[in-house]
Amino acid sequence: MADPLHILAFGAHPDDCDARAGGLACLYAGLGHRVRFVSLTDGGAGHHETGGVELVRRRHAEAQAAARVAGIEYVVLDSHDGELEADLANRRQVVEIMRTFRPDLVLTHRPVDYHPDHRAAGVLVQDASYLVTVPNYLARVPHLLRQPVIAYTRDGFTRPTPLRADLVVDIDSVFALKTAMLHCHTSQMYEWLPYNAGRLAEVPEGDANRLAWLADTRGAGDIATADRYRDRLVALYGAEHASQVVHAEAFELCEYGAPLPRDEWARLLPFLPAR
Repeated sequence: MADPLHILAFGAHPDDCDARAGGLACLYAGLGHRVRFVSLTDGGAGHHETGGVELVRRRHAEAQAAARVAGIEYVVLDSHDGELEADLANRRQVVEIMRTFRPDLVLTHRPVDYHPDHRAAGVLVQDASYLVTVPNYLARVPHLLRQPVIAYTRDGFTRPTPLRADLVVDIDSVFALKTAMLHCHTSQMYEWLPYNAGRLAEVPEGDANRLAWLADTRGAGDIATADRYRDRLVALYGAEHASQVVHAEAFELCEYGAPLPRDEWARLLPFLPAR
């Protein structure tokens, strides 16, 4: 491929990007584009039994395993889990990452979320969105000539406003691959998150049973997304295709990033059908 796209996703923790944009990442990677996930914290608070260096190392290893499944890159930064702030040091770090990777598309959390780290991640990307083009800000790192397109990943929160689903992506062809990515995050999918939700006793033993359970429990959100935004799928894929979509991921374009005019869709969204 002469000119692969650069797709950059910022999550607050290892597994955040996988859960909300793992299917999209697999679509891009499968077409030969370059995808990088960045966890802005080390994930070291996300467990009920293990912590400290042991958990940080484990979560880093899980992220790298997920990256190998999808054919992407995964960077885990060393900020403390649960303590991410939208401060100057972290803003500079996000600007530097964006400038060196030179993304066409950036994904992140909306700054409306239950988790303070998620909110901070969204604000950090917003705050970096213009500064990446300012030559005298962080002058040691060459600036970008234009802003990337920025989009928020799906969440279920409605105040002050619910997600506006500008892009809804059919991920049926890569749903099994996305599930395999999530399967790599053992400490989260089969331990911490079920424990935190009071469902630890439901987690089965054995890889095959766990994968089936994960596809059922975590896949429910992707099924609900396809159903909720069926009209948007029709607009993007056509009625016949849209009626058959089972799993989807949804994204809201951020007005702080570059616009996405219709004549750029074929280049930036190559998985959509030609219209």
